[in-house]
Amino acid sequence: MRTAGSRAALSSLVAGLASVATLPVAVYLTRFSGSYELLHAGFAIPVAAGFGIAALLLAQRARRQAALSLVAPGGRSRAGMAGRLLGIAGLCLAASALVALGVYGLLEYVGSRD
Repeated sequence: MRTAGSRAALSSLVAGLASVATLPVAVYLTRFSGSYELLHAGFAIPVAAGFGIAALLLAQRARRQAALSLVAPGGRSRAGMAGRLLGIAGLCLAASALVALGVYGLLEYVGSRD
């Protein structure tokens, strides 16, 4: 029987994996589409950030449940910890993609003024 903390930890891990995988998959899929360009992969940034935030919130819930549990007092779940790290990595990827889009937009703006 799974406890609420272990379900939250496993959900955190899945959300963290989805957060990290969203942007590379979006970029990869633009290579095989004639109607979508690489710039269109930017629409996946909020999705990756949403998964990252969900992973962090679920990891926090799992940590809180583990602290209240009599089975593993104060212990951290490895799945919850991995979900937390993957959520942070997914947020970092989303932030770096957002900066890349901003720089691209700035360069396009400066280049069009000539």
